[in-house]
Amino acid sequence: MWTAAGLLAVAVVAAFAPIPATLVERAYSAGVYPVLQRGLTSFSNRAPFALFDLLLILGVLWLAAIVVAIRRLFRRDAPRRVQRLIAGIVVPAAGLYLAFLVLWGFNYRRLPLEDKLAFEAAAVTPSGVRALADAAVSRLNALHDEAHAAGWTDDEDRSLPPAFSAAARDAGLSTATVPGRPRYTVLDWYFRSAAVAGMTDPFFLETLVASDLLPFERPFVIAHEWSHLAGLADEGEANFVGWLTCMRGPIPVRYSGWLSLYGELAGSLSRRDRSDVATALGAGPREDLRAMADRLTRNVNPRVSAAGWQVYDRYLRANRVEDGAASYTRVVRLVIGTQAGQRAIER
Repeated sequence: MWTAAGLLAVAVVAAFAPIPATLVERAYSAGVYPVLQRGLTSFSNRAPFALFDLLLILGVLWLAAIVVAIRRLFRRDAPRRVQRLIAGIVVPAAGLYLAFLVLWGFNYRRLPLEDKLAFEAAAVTPSGVRALADAAVSRLNALHDEAHAAGWTDDEDRSLPPAFSAAARDAGLSTATVPGRPRYTVLDWYFRSAAVAGMTDPFFLETLVASDLLPFERPFVIAHEWSHLAGLADEGEANFVGWLTCMRGPIPVRYSGWLSLYGELAGSLSRRDRSDVATALGAGPREDLRAMADRLTRNVNPRVSAAGWQVYDRYLRANRVEDGAASYTRVVRLVIGTQAGQRAIER
């Protein structure tokens, strides 16, 4: 019991201790984490299946063991059985949480990109958002035919690493990040039902993607997840570096990046501007957006999706992301308000 109590105390202190973001950035995100990431992702890339799936199976077996232990509580020697049950719950749970923090979770406490880059908050105005939306429409219309003619294949997964390294450098991140090999998971049924495009495994630092992604969605999703591997826990910041990555890729990859950004911009525009921008969008990009919507309509279970995103929102807030799931839209601010974003628009 003393071991369980001590481990629980350490986990509680780690969860609530007010560690300065500057210290996390210097000691963990720019120090310990890159070393862990290179080692773990290199290891998990060589595995024949998603190691996160193995962790899930072990979790199910652990829960089954807990259920069996609860059923035995009312037999002889109940006090000792209660102690063992508490230890059997507390020790694995606290250990798993501490492993999460060390392997990934402390990235939630690092300095935001807006504090690290030359960010101009005054540039983020309704007119600036509208100008970016107009640029997105112009790029989509111009890139559509050539992107579809070139097509999307898994070969693009290998063309992304150089673009990602350059984008990470633009965002002031370590350029030594090892890209994750995109793979599917036993959670794929949940990904498709909850409208989850991808996930970064926080324990083995793997890149997991949904199997129903359309070809022109896949490059951006992979780049987004690699941004998490680079230590960006914030979803909007990962969207930003994922978009920067696409802007440095070949035409099909750039098209994927603009298509994703268009979706984020739509929610940031006024109703009138949104209508005007949608009207200017060409038939080709419009059809691709319709295909993306149709994919969700076919596969998404509204109840599963709503519950899943509510849980994820609480998870983000519990990890000190104040905006919760709404942090995805921060990409718009970063594109408009940073020199890296403005340079990428001009490419």
